[in-house]
Amino acid sequence: MSANEGKLDVSRFMGGSRPEGTSDYVMQQTMIRVKDPTKSLEFYCDVLGFKLIMYKEFPQWSFNVYFIAPVDSANIPPTAEEQWNYCMNMPGCIEITWNYGSESEEGRIYNTGNSDTVGTNDGGKIKGGFGHLGISVPDVYEACDRFKSAGVEFLKTPNAGGMKGLAFIKDPDGYLVEILPQGVMITKDVDCDGVRVDGGEEYKDNSK
Repeated sequence: MSANEGKLDVSRFMGGSRPEGTSDYVMQQTMIRVKDPTKSLEFYCDVLGFKLIMYKEFPQWSFNVYFIAPVDSANIPPTAEEQWNYCMNMPGCIEITWNYGSESEEGRIYNTGNSDTVGTNDGGKIKGGFGHLGISVPDVYEACDRFKSAGVEFLKTPNAGGMKGLAFIKDPDGYLVEILPQGVMITKDVDCDGVRVDGGEEYKDNSK
């Protein structure tokens, strides 16, 4: 590997003003399709602490959408019109989309983009473009203790793999959620799975 491999000069993207006409743009949502909306809402609201801030039902097209965000319930407006305005100005929402009937299908039905065979004709793994969602927490190790107690499935606990101090968990559809610290990347001797900080495998590319 050469000394310059992987190096890009991205400094211009950090400096200066935003392009004219974009100063009020908001990165408002990422949308994921889910099999069972109740299980997804239980995971994101009861486990990760999000709240449902707005939803729309479209029976004429056989789907519903649910917008969730990490906010306090007291801040959610009471009327549908106010909830729409609140939601559309809220950065970092997740839009959960449910297509009617998917909850009755067998097994997983949506490809997560991470070395996943769901939906392929030949059973081969797809190297997809989508990687993961991500949340930051005050203490990754304490959060993962809580997730484990709640029965959450892990892809990587904090001390597993080559990158220590962060974790990956799975939502009910298998989408990955990265758990990162709100500050310095610290490590602790033992994580929620009993893996020591000097143990675990090397770094793994989840797309492969």
